[in-house]
Formats: sequence, structure tokens, C-alpha cells
Amino acid sequence: MRIAIIGTGYVGLVAGTCFADSGNDVTCVDIDERKIRMLQAGEVPIYEPGLEELIKKNVREKRLSFTRDLPEAVSNAHVVFIAVGTPEGESGDADLQYVLAAAEQIGKAMKQYTVVVDKSTVPVGTADKVRDAIRKVTSIEFDVVSNPEFLKEGAALDDFLKPDRVVIGVDSERGRKVMGELYAPFVRTENPVLFMDTRSAELTKYAANAMLATRISFMNDISALCEKVGADVDFVRKGLGSDKRIGYPFLFPGVGYGGSCFPKDVKALGATAREFGLELDLLRAVERTNERQKKLLVNKATKHFGGSLEGKKFGVWGLAFKPKTDDMREAPSIDVIEGLIGKGASVVAHDPVSTHTAKRVFGDRIRYASVPYEALEGVDALFVVTEWNEFRHPDFERMKSLMKAPVIFDGRNVFDPVRIRELGFTYYGIGRR
Repeated sequence: MRIAIIGTGYVGLVAGTCFADSGNDVTCVDIDERKIRMLQAGEVPIYEPGLEELIKKNVREKRLSFTRDLPEAVSNAHVVFIAVGTPEGESGDADLQYVLAAAEQIGKAMKQYTVVVDKSTVPVGTADKVRDAIRKVTSIEFDVVSNPEFLKEGAALDDFLKPDRVVIGVDSERGRKVMGELYAPFVRTENPVLFMDTRSAELTKYAANAMLATRISFMNDISALCEKVGADVDFVRKGLGSDKRIGYPFLFPGVGYGGSCFPKDVKALGATAREFGLELDLLRAVERTNERQKKLLVNKATKHFGGSLEGKKFGVWGLAFKPKTDDMREAPSIDVIEGLIGKGASVVAHDPVSTHTAKRVFGDRIRYASVPYEALEGVDALFVVTEWNEFRHPDFERMKSLMKAPVIFDGRNVFDPVRIRELGFTYYGIGRR
């Protein structure tokens, strides 16, 4: 099958590469000339384990190519995926200008029956708007499909190649047949392809992310209660997760969720509800808890140091919003570091892969350490903000020898409070006794 992917961001690049790896002829399109040149040269603009190797393999085998020429890519395609950005609008809704602009260009370039797929995360009713935008510029037959992605950064290839489920919103049998054939190689182990109408598919994406964000904020509220009553959130988490009706995923308390999906999608779902005169009070509470949680470590530090952080020097381990990615969008580290700098402290930070993206956020307002221990030299305390595996078993004696004071603010509960206090550290976790 010949496929065009409009947009080479995270979703478009992963989808295009995986479709090529299953034998399709895929052309990825982007207006960013620098990004296309990078990809043509075998350089990948994002960090995702295994992606660079898979791109190079499929480029070498001539199943995957990159171009700025949208009309040529679309005119040869059976299926065209729209995977462009949907940034947050002023009222929290998703800005569809790039989606609709792509739809119009696709309509003008189509030469044959084409299945046009919304892969971007879009609000309910977007498929109708895409259909209208295409109809205005062409008389060629086409179908519009909603196919939301459910990729976890850091595990995106596995999520795409071996999905829990594939959600496809489609309103015609012809479009359903094309999409079923396209996804058949990825669901050979009988994981379901869930066909539904386009509006249900669009809402499923937002509802899923809002539910996961709700679990995180709920556990962060429970962690705050644990600290007040003298309980330990790790025991509470195990007690909850062992209930089969609940399960363990997304029950880890911390310094809040970030990334490109949860913050934006929770706001967008709330904005959609308000359009129809409905206020989703639970989601407003989820957002409030998350914003509070991002300030928690700085508040703990301010209290520990007697109300002032002026002139203090702090180390930070972890900048990306989660491990195995270089994504800094809505990362809790931003709130932590901005809070520390705003109170007169200096910061030296280390992250295994996201220093280059962090520099676009902080510039030269902080120092960047090439290895974790470099971020500890002469610091008054360490903040652990992202739970990279390499932070879990450090040399604690070396840490103590480098730090001005052995104080740790553990925003991801990476360390065992009992053991680390026995080693002579002053330790602050999230909801830990």
C-alpha cells in the first residue's frame, strides 16, 4: 500500500516508520526543510529508543522516504495520514489550523480514491471539518477516518508494532476495509481493532488520556494526605494496585504529569464539554492537583532551608518529562527549576538525553552537567525530578563527599527512605513516611 504521512513529529515519524517496516511504501512530508534534510541524511530529530535504527533500515530498503513535496506524495497515495500539531488554544481547546490546512492541500493533490486519516489528537467533530475542507476543493471520492494514536514516549515502537488495541472511526465499508488491511500485520495476536464512528473514536483518545491523568492526580492527592496522617503512600499504592478492578499502572505519585498529551488533552476535553454547556468538575480538580504538585518540591525545600533559598546551589537529576525521551513539553522540571531560580538559587542539572532540548527552555540560566555526579559538586541539596534507571542505584558515599549538605528532595520516590536516612542523608519524598 502507498502511504503519505503529513507531519514528521513524534506521531508521524513513528507511524510512518512502522508502516514502512510492515512492507508499505511510505513517504513522510514536512514543511520544515531542516528536519527533512536531517531525516534524508539518516539523522533523527527526536529521541526514541530503536527509532533511528528502524528508520535507517527502511530508508536503505527504499520503503521509507522524506520530502517537502506534499502534492507529489499525496497524488500517489492510497492512504494519507494527517499527523500535524494541534497546539493548545487560548481557551484550552485544540487549534485545528494546521489540520485543516493539511486537509485542503490533500484535497487539491488527490488523483484517486483516498482514505484520509486523522492521526493527530483532535476534538470531537474534527473529521466532519476535515471532510468539508476536502470537499470544497475536489470532486474525487474519498473517506475520512479517525485513528487516534496511543503511544507512550520511550516505548512508542512496541506500542505501535504490538498495540493493546487499534481504534478506528470510519463511516464507510470501503474505508473500513482499507484500514483493516493496513493494520492487519500489527494485530496478529488477536489484540482488537475497534471499529466505531468517527466522533466516538475522537472522544476515546481524550477520554483515555484524561482517565490516566486522573489516576496520577488522585495518587498525588493521596500522597499529600499520607504526609498529613503519617501513612506511607507506597504501601497505599500496593494496596490499591493489587485490586484487580484498579491495577498498578499510573498509580505512582510524584511531581506531576507533563509531556505533549496529558496536560493538553485534559484541557481540550474540558473545552469541548464547555462548548456543549457541560462543566467537567473532576477534570478541573485533576488540573489543580497537577499544578500544585509541580510546586511541591520547591515548597519543601523552602521550608527545610528556613524560608529562603537565596544564594543556595542545587543539583537536579532529570529534565525530560519522563524517562526514555528528550521531550521537555510541560515537564515538571521546568516548574521546579524556575521556582528555584525565582527564589535566588543557582541550578546545575543533568539528564541522559534531553540537555539539548532543555537549553531551548533555560538557555544559560542554569549549568548543565555531562554526568550525574558533576551535578552534585558543592550543592546544598539534590532534586530528583525524572526517574531514569541510572539514578536508582548511585554511589551514595560518593554523593555525600561531593555535596555541601547530604539533602535529597526525591520527586519520584526513587530511593528507599529508610536506607537513605541510615546512610546519613536528609530525605524528602512524596507521601513517604
